[in-house]
Order: sequence, then C-alpha cells, then structure tokens
Amino acid sequence: MLRTLVLSSLVALAAMPIALRADPGRATSPRPMLAGDVTAHYRTVAVNGVDVFYREAGPRDAPAVLLLHGFPTSSRMFRNLIPALADRYRVIAPDYPGFGHSAVPSPDVFPYGFAAYAKLVDDLTRQLGIDRYALYVQDYGAPVGFRLAVAHPERVTALVIQNGNAYEDGLSPFWDPIRAYWADPTHANREALRAGLTPAATRWQYLDGVADPSRIDPENWLVDQALLDRPGLDRIMLDLFLDYRTNLALYPEFQRFFRVHQPPALIVWGANDAIFPAAGARAYRRDLPNAELHLLDSGHFALEDKGGEIAALMGDFLDRRLRR
Repeated sequence: MLRTLVLSSLVALAAMPIALRADPGRATSPRPMLAGDVTAHYRTVAVNGVDVFYREAGPRDAPAVLLLHGFPTSSRMFRNLIPALADRYRVIAPDYPGFGHSAVPSPDVFPYGFAAYAKLVDDLTRQLGIDRYALYVQDYGAPVGFRLAVAHPERVTALVIQNGNAYEDGLSPFWDPIRAYWADPTHANREALRAGLTPAATRWQYLDGVADPSRIDPENWLVDQALLDRPGLDRIMLDLFLDYRTNLALYPEFQRFFRVHQPPALIVWGANDAIFPAAGARAYRRDLPNAELHLLDSGHFALEDKGGEIAALMGDFLDRRLRR
C-alpha cells in the first residue's frame, strides 16, 4: 500500500511545474575562504548518561550554527556543508540516539521521541558552551529544532529550513499510512510501516526527485541502511513514526514562534520532494513574510545534488544576518 501511495504521489508531482528559485534573492557566488581552520573533528560526549556523537569545525569564538539531521540519516548528511561554513562559523552537527554514531540505549531506559531529542540537543549545546545559534533543520531536524526555538527563542539567531515541515500544507499523501497508524496504532498498522525501513525505501529517499541520479553517491543509502539494520533499530524507528504525531500538535506553537519573533529565515527546498512537497516551503511565508525562499530542482536530500548552491545561499545569508 505504501508503495502504491508513493507512486501515485510521484505521478502527481511529475505533472506539476517546478519553479527554480521561486523567490530569487540577490545573486550569490562562492565566498572567499578565510584563514580559519575548516577541519572537522569527530567527538563523543556523555549527555545525561547517553553518549552523543557530533561533528564540529570552525573557530570556537565564531557565531554558532547547529545542523540537525533527518531520517534515516545522521550528521553525515552535512559532511560537505561543514567545511563550506567552518572558515567563519562554529559548526556543530550531532547524531540523535539511535542514529549515526551516537549510542543506542534500550527504549526501556531512554524515551525515544522528539521531545527527548530536543532536550538532549539542548543539553549538548549547554555542555559545549553555546548559548546562541543559527539552526539548519531538515526532516526530523525541524521538529527537534523548532522545539528548541519555542523553549528558548532568545537563543535562535537565524533559521535555515531545508525540507523540514511545520505546516499541514507540507504533508503529502505519502503520510497517509503513517496517519492511519497515528489514528489506530494497531499491530497491523505498525507492521505496514516496515516498508519504510527497507533498502528500497532508503535508496528511494535519496534518488526520488533528482534530475541526475549519477550525482548521488550510493554510499548514502548503503551507510544509512547498515545502521538501520542493527538489531533493535526497527522498534526504535517505528516508535518514532508514532511519536511524530506529537509534532503536528505543536505546529501552532512553532508558527507562533515564527510570527512573534520573526527570526531571519532562509528556506532552501527540494521542490520535487514527495514526502514534504513545495507547498510546505511556501507555507512558511504566511508567518515569515521576509523569509528568503528558494525552490530547487531536487528532492528530499537536496544537499546531495545541490550542495554547492545551498552552501552559497547559506553562506551569503549568514554573512548578511549574523556578521553585521
């Protein structure tokens, strides 16, 4: 059933015109690199008894940029973006428990869910001495980051939103089987979502909506799938599918944060995404009318084939907004 819904979504999206940079801002060009060290460091620190892995680069006294990853990947998705920013920003990219290189505590001792992830990232930033930060959010990173923003609006210096949803407009028919699970969390509805944990589904997330699949490194889905296939991860991921419903209940709070605080915002969105379609990107402009919106000819993981363009847009945006 999930495959049928995905295919039907693709057919519908194929018929839609794709607008590249639907709201183009100023032209961007590669920024000159400064003398700062852009070498990434790979660290693990205990946060509330849980080992949390994170990537870090850039000067310790520079403005901080916190990169929050989506499903089913990890901080690895930022491996190319980090050095593009680290010449002048302190860049931090953590893995949530159960993802990447962070620990995988038993669900009996760690409450896997978006509230727990937000608290863990919050506590990580405190341990690292980061009291203000720009947020880059993608997929699962959006509800994690927006929970942080609602709890501590004074800490958020800017938002970069890449295929991370905060509006009902951004939920495509792809979500119908998951919505069925939310409405009736039976064993049958839970088991139906195992299709989303398969190698085919992981590969599809990377390739769908991409004009030239040869630009996408196959190691992306091979690495993600190897981690997904670890014993016990299926239970955690299915629990997270269920917990995602708590994010929808917070959409009004997220949107109020946008309206009241008007953080500088850059929206860079793979317009061909069958999971979070372009309507979700445009919806932000209702509450953030000054947001800079760029729709790119890409899919869910737009960093993989539009990484250079996103880095240029993001560098220009952060330089204007954070380095005045």
